[in-house]
Amino acid sequence: MIPRSILTLLREVGRHVLRHPVPGVAAAAHTKDGRWLLVRRADTGTWCLPGGTLEWGETLAASIVREIAEETGARVLRVERLVGVYSRPDRDLRFHAVTTVVSVLVDASALKPLNPLEIREARLFAPEEIPWPLAYAADDLMRDAMASAQPVFE
Repeated sequence: MIPRSILTLLREVGRHVLRHPVPGVAAAAHTKDGRWLLVRRADTGTWCLPGGTLEWGETLAASIVREIAEETGARVLRVERLVGVYSRPDRDLRFHAVTTVVSVLVDASALKPLNPLEIREARLFAPEEIPWPLAYAADDLMRDAMASAQPVFE
């Protein structure tokens, strides 16, 4: 039998380890011609920004590049700027995420999600075609990205 004091200690450790917000990234990915790259999630069937959680030892910049490649098949041409950091606990019922949204310019000439169990489709949308509402209450993330978008000059 495990002593009560050890169970109390284990419960406290579990609370601190398992109940912390999860750091995540989302890409406000766009092309040179002003279209936005979204993914259709397999779990909800709705569209959202490509993104996910950071992996152990990974930087935000590396995570953005990896998530876009995995979820869309697109290639990041340039990480542009921070759109914002979002921490609303009710946004995702699976866990409390603190999501860093970054604007990126992508080459979306070869779209193909690598994991069809997670992402069903990746597609470009003109601003007036965005399929609102987005998954996981991400409308504010997308609107903030669109409001701060800069024209691309090469």
